[in-house]
Amino acid sequence: MGITRVLSAALLAVGLAAGPAVADDASPSPSASDDSGAPTQAGTSFRTATEVDQGQQATASGSTGDYLYWSFAADAGQRPDVKATVKLPDSHAAQTWQIDVYDGLRRRQSCQYGAQTRTAAPGTASVELACVMRTVRAWSEPWANDPLPGTYYIRLTVVNLTSADLGQPVSAEVRVDSKDIGGSAAVDGSLAKPLVPGIAVSSASDSASDATSGSASDSSSGEDGSSSTKSAVLSSIEPDDGWSSGWWTDRWVWTGIGGVLAALAGIGGYALTRGTGRPTRVPPGA
Repeated sequence: MGITRVLSAALLAVGLAAGPAVADDASPSPSASDDSGAPTQAGTSFRTATEVDQGQQATASGSTGDYLYWSFAADAGQRPDVKATVKLPDSHAAQTWQIDVYDGLRRRQSCQYGAQTRTAAPGTASVELACVMRTVRAWSEPWANDPLPGTYYIRLTVVNLTSADLGQPVSAEVRVDSKDIGGSAAVDGSLAKPLVPGIAVSSASDSASDATSGSASDSSSGEDGSSSTKSAVLSSIEPDDGWSSGWWTDRWVWTGIGGVLAALAGIGGYALTRGTGRPTRVPPGA
């Protein structure tokens, strides 16, 4: 009877420990489509990269030979999956397109798998590119090139083009989704702040808070002679739930479950080896 009570209490503890992990799994998937307010243009440099949220499909129009830039935020434990589709003109020669991903320090990030570079044969209507990054770590050695929480930049361009196709109109679609790897990617450490949260460009007509937070500015004159001021400000893009900086991961849940199972194994082994009957006392002289 006592063993039954102990087993019931242990199973209840396992259920309570697994509860947070189940609740986390029930959260909406980051890959859910949310194209409302998605950007319809791309930047032409790191400084003017267009911000895009994960799960959104950004679009842009340009010309062959242009460099198209977008930026997105990735947090610890996520494995970003960057996909791009380039729609080509009806008539063109063979073209090779490439997608690259850079972190906030402008370090090019390698792809685990995916067609990062593809060649479109003459007359092909579109070309699809993909780059599945390594899992973003919460902390890393200074000399390492591991992906860290912060802003990441997408650069899409053609790397092999004939002069006859230069300047032809193209359109691009870019989408970033992430898979939450969970506690298996947790490390003993975390960054105090995101890795270089990025730079965005705001004009003088933007909000005063953006204008006052600018770190550099430059003036340009329009065709009508009027001047406009643009300033570089810190990017405002970040994950929906904010940057993770706590110590909690679902690794603690499975560690607790392992401890409970070990205790149950010890109790079961003791119950099997101690015996069930009491020793019989033999009278003296028998």
